[in-house]
Amino acid sequence: MFLMRPISEFDPLSNYQSIDSEVLRTFVAIADEGGFTKASEKVNRTQSAVSMQMKRLEEDVLQRRLFERDGRQMRLTAEGQVLLGYARRILKLHSEVINTLREPQMVGTVRIGTPDDYAMRFLPGILSGFAQAYPLVQVEVHCETSRQLLQRNDLDLSIVTRQPGEEMGQLLRQERLVWTEAEGFAPHEQEPMPLAMFNGDCFCRLWACNALEVSQRAYRLAYTSPSLSAIMAVVSTGLAVTAQLQSLITPGLRVLGAAEGLPQLPLANVMLVRNAASQSPMIDALAGHIAEGFKL
Repeated sequence: MFLMRPISEFDPLSNYQSIDSEVLRTFVAIADEGGFTKASEKVNRTQSAVSMQMKRLEEDVLQRRLFERDGRQMRLTAEGQVLLGYARRILKLHSEVINTLREPQMVGTVRIGTPDDYAMRFLPGILSGFAQAYPLVQVEVHCETSRQLLQRNDLDLSIVTRQPGEEMGQLLRQERLVWTEAEGFAPHEQEPMPLAMFNGDCFCRLWACNALEVSQRAYRLAYTSPSLSAIMAVVSTGLAVTAQLQSLITPGLRVLGAAEGLPQLPLANVMLVRNAASQSPMIDALAGHIAEGFKL
């Protein structure tokens, strides 16, 4: 007679307990936030529930210490560091499985265009959130000036700068251009004033130069580059003044204005332009993430 044997006799792994994905998500949150309190807010659980989850994980499942206290911070032990690497991989795979099966249409490529300054300031957070939600969507980013982007027809989405009255597409935010220079330096006092600006085909450069000419302020284009990081490197060393969106002004720079004899610059409308020939749930989803990421 054939006798059924317990599965544990065939599969040695069956004696090990599994770890729920929500427990792993909580564990990763603690590692990222450095403590139970902030992690509990991130995973929308009480602090006591988070503590109980980790206690069971350490004592009942893994039988290893995962955390050690360092002042007010919770540090990972060596075992905790090992688990963190596995946890991130497991959660990524879990997300891919769910998204692939629930939303099979969310697989493919989306092409977006943006000026370099927006790519540096806004895209990191936008793309990070989008990648977590839709890990199988590939995003191609093309960095060009607004004028160049508006002439292309091969992009699904374009983030461009427009003057008030010349809007097109969806308004993402409205922001003023400002003059800025490095703290502790005064290149604005030089005659003519040295400017560091984007290369010729750029709205910001056009608006800045027009404002200076109308106010009869002498200037020279001392440095030009297609890269915002290059422009800011020049400005941060005190070599020149630049005009950029106020949200791009970093610590160590100060805003200039009428007190320094500089004219007010116009408002800039940041617009999201969609290609009418490109229609897909992937594009809709990324457009939503971009709109959220540009909110003031």
